[in-house]
Amino acid sequence: MLAVLQQVEGGHLARFERHLQHSVEEVWSMLTENEKLAQWFSELQVGDLRKGGVIKFNMQDGTFEELAITDLKTYSVLEYTWWEDRVRFELHPTTNGCGLVLFETIRTITDHTPKDLAGWHVCLDVIHALLDGRAIESRMNEWKIWYEKYIKLINEYK
Repeated sequence: MLAVLQQVEGGHLARFERHLQHSVEEVWSMLTENEKLAQWFSELQVGDLRKGGVIKFNMQDGTFEELAITDLKTYSVLEYTWWEDRVRFELHPTTNGCGLVLFETIRTITDHTPKDLAGWHVCLDVIHALLDGRAIESRMNEWKIWYEKYIKLINEYK
């Protein structure tokens, strides 16, 4: 399912939602434990898991960008800066597992925005697959499919 994009004060908000048949604790570990994080977003690494702490983004050139953790409630909320934007994961228990909602607050829509949205979409699908013990054959092929859909979605807002 495509993210829902809405205009909000100061920009736009993309909302991705997934229902997973795994506990909040299992899903939380995918977001916060470096060994598991590396399986779905190899450039990210938790540097200091606390409000005011950092998530590190490996720039693939020997340097790291530090993304500030702006909100953290264990097993519930993880929010950090994403350059000028913000990314927020919210978890809540459900009868048969966990609800996972990802919000990306987007200050300015650019040509890069559909790339980011497609990337987050595939990341969530990969988390789901990993937890289920499945593999996604080609993340790049999946990304290309979703990228085209997000280009169309973004064009509605230009």
